[in-house]
Amino acid sequence: MARVRLSVAERREELLRAAIEQIEVRGVSAVRIADVASALGVSNALVLYHFSTKEKLVAEAFAYAAEDDLAHLRGLLGRRTSALRRLRAAVRWYAPTGHAKGWRLWIEGWAVALRDPSLREVTRDLDKQWKAAITEVIAEGVAAGEFVCADPAGAALRLTALLDGLAVQLTSYPGAVPRSRAQTWADDALARELGLEREALTAPGR
Repeated sequence: MARVRLSVAERREELLRAAIEQIEVRGVSAVRIADVASALGVSNALVLYHFSTKEKLVAEAFAYAAEDDLAHLRGLLGRRTSALRRLRAAVRWYAPTGHAKGWRLWIEGWAVALRDPSLREVTRDLDKQWKAAITEVIAEGVAAGEFVCADPAGAALRLTALLDGLAVQLTSYPGAVPRSRAQTWADDALARELGLEREALTAPGR
């Protein structure tokens, strides 16, 4: 059966999605152009036509995954509801117990970024944008009198550091931390940063 002819943009997106899947399965170091091509039933030459090297393919795949996550985050934080509800939804989605990005992909990305400037820029930009978005909503909640936080930027940094660390533990060492306990710790941290009791996160009207 003949393949559907795709536009350049559609083909690139298809290749990027396949690259992300292969990186999650094989790891950045082991993945090859041939793996991405084989997953889609296309030639190596086609992949190289759109991304001249494996390094460029990997960097753009991570950038694509980052933008996908940021779009979802903006959707959660842009809802017409209280700042507390938006923050709770974002933290629970981002936490390793939620439905955020494949954590194996990002742990791979962080490791490779230590030696790859292009990938380091992608992961750094994602990190900055995530923290900035959380900081903004915390500041909105403070201004609205929903909770108290003297340092929204610091709170955003501490929350993301905790969630990233828990993600490494749960992904790298399955069973080391029960998911229910990790979720409790994430809720505790959010409540603490906002000067609330944990029960307040789910209280009616919040």
